Amino acid sequence: MAQGGKREGAGRKPGVPNKRTTETVEAIEASGLTPLAYLLSVMRDESLDREARVDAAKAAAPYAHAKLASVEHKGDGGGPVELVTRIELVGPDDDGQG
Repeated sequence: MAQGGKREGAGRKPGVPNKRTTETVEAIEASGLTPLAYLLSVMRDESLDREARVDAAKAAAPYAHAKLASVEHKGDGGGPVELVTRIELVGPDDDGQG
């Protein structure tokens, strides 16, 4: 008989939806209109007022466009980035044209 603890191959595999999620997705697809498709239709309907169309676009945006992540730049050892400016003075060319 198996003892408690983690066992190799036990449990649901990553990415496999449960029965309820599968049933919900199938019901939405069978209805012919997904929530995203509805929001896009509202957004594109020029007979509606601008505010309703903008709200639909805002609600649909996360499904169509990835949200940008913030990036923190760090210097050596995790400290602040050190900016070095170098100005080099160059004399005239030796060929007499400068």
